[in-house]
Amino acid sequence: MTKISRLVLSMLGAAALCVAASPSVEVEGNYVEARSADVNAGDCFINSEVQLVGNLAVFGWEINHGTWKGVKLDGLKVAAAVHAASTLGDVTGEPYPVRSLLIYDERADAGQRAALKEFARRMTGDLLQDVVREERLPISFQVEGDSIHEARVSMSAGTLAAIRTRAITDADKVCGHEKNFYPPLAETDHAMAAYTLENRFSGDSVKDLSARWSLPYKRSAYVATFHLAE
Repeated sequence: MTKISRLVLSMLGAAALCVAASPSVEVEGNYVEARSADVNAGDCFINSEVQLVGNLAVFGWEINHGTWKGVKLDGLKVAAAVHAASTLGDVTGEPYPVRSLLIYDERADAGQRAALKEFARRMTGDLLQDVVREERLPISFQVEGDSIHEARVSMSAGTLAAIRTRAITDADKVCGHEKNFYPPLAETDHAMAAYTLENRFSGDSVKDLSARWSLPYKRSAYVATFHLAE
């Protein structure tokens, strides 16, 4: 083998290693959720709600930058609403089966919608396995502040679903020993519990999730950033 041949093979090998090292999935952005049970509370509040409420939730992502298996997702959003059999996050109960409705950014094409569905399922484990309906709607995601963890965060998906939150303050505390009892429903980098000003789902109560709700004024939200690379 000539020196040139060895050089070419070496260059090809290095290129292959670079390709192998590059993640096929890399997405980052913001996340918000609101549930039907307090997530930041004292034991008295948690015990009064567990297995009675907390089975409903709206959540969604804003992808600031991202590629999912070669599909660009920069600037797109995806949201979901779920109706579980029991309190989400309760390790003593069984939340499954969970019915879900998935909402895509209306700007996403067919390939991007498929990627967004895979992304949402990857971030939530088994939570979105039973999708009863999919929608394409204008989705708004706004962060009013320098840091999502201290900001007012709002997300809306047409007129179908909406979340509005603000940071939890000392005035929201009742017991004085509140804690984050349930973890976020999705994988995140850093999540902070937040106060829910609006948590609404207005879908068809029969065809969609067998539930409609408006559940404001609870310590039932999380706001977070996320970054996934694999």
